[in-house]
Amino acid sequence: MLPLYASLERLDSRLLEAASDLYASPLRAFAKVTLPLSMPGLIAGTLLFFIPATGDYINAELLGTPNEYMIGNVIDSAFLVRLDYPQGAALSFLLMAAILAIVFVYLRKAGTEEVL
Repeated sequence: MLPLYASLERLDSRLLEAASDLYASPLRAFAKVTLPLSMPGLIAGTLLFFIPATGDYINAELLGTPNEYMIGNVIDSAFLVRLDYPQGAALSFLLMAAILAIVFVYLRKAGTEEVL
């Protein structure tokens, strides 16, 4: 939230005033002015939330039931319980590749998609 706030705080209010002077509705002014200018903060805030949430396995370990498996728990079990290092390494690599692919797709869509 802090990167988004910083991005919105730096936004020049004269740009929104110019959009309303050019008869843009508030929704259209948001879509064409505010959203594109705040996109770096939105992306940074999303990444700062998404990356740690992906590896958050301690909550499932402490609060979950034995029948619930998350990828972090499976990787932890592969390395520390079963001592199956190749499987743990492969799962870690797949998790990082999936995160990288999701972030890449998100950045491509956020950078090239027009809102309205």
